[in-house]
Amino acid sequence: MPPPQTNRAPPPKKPATTPTPNSEVLEKLSKDQKATHRTANPYEKQFGYHRAVRKGPFIFVSGTTSLIEGTREVRLKNNARAQAIAVMQDCIKAVQSLGGKEDDICRVRMFVAGHEHTGEVGRALKAVFGDLEVAATAVVVNGFVDPEMLVEVEVDAIVG
Repeated sequence: MPPPQTNRAPPPKKPATTPTPNSEVLEKLSKDQKATHRTANPYEKQFGYHRAVRKGPFIFVSGTTSLIEGTREVRLKNNARAQAIAVMQDCIKAVQSLGGKEDDICRVRMFVAGHEHTGEVGRALKAVFGDLEVAATAVVVNGFVDPEMLVEVEVDAIVG
């Protein structure tokens, strides 16, 4: 049973540890081949994509939304800032899963469902990435796969 929903924004925090890529990932990276990371998000398997892909020093994290892991249920409903903080932290974990570090992230793209949420999403960006001073773009969109999703975030990182 999933934990109860809360609409309060989680405090911005750094992920506790940097996951070490498994030996298969390290072997692929040493040959400059593509390495991938997949989560329990059901859309990844259904539509045939990975949460993140690394090729050489470049890591690209797919659009990430605030889903309860392994389900299609939106977490942190009705709170754009909370959703943004949570998915930005998920993006950091994806970069780390492929051998990158948080400070390797250089670009963040935010897709926001409505002008009324842009301020909250912008404040989330500053809370999570403020010290890194990343390049960032915010685009207002008409909506997402689920109308309770208020933000989708992509990140790019260059390792090294």
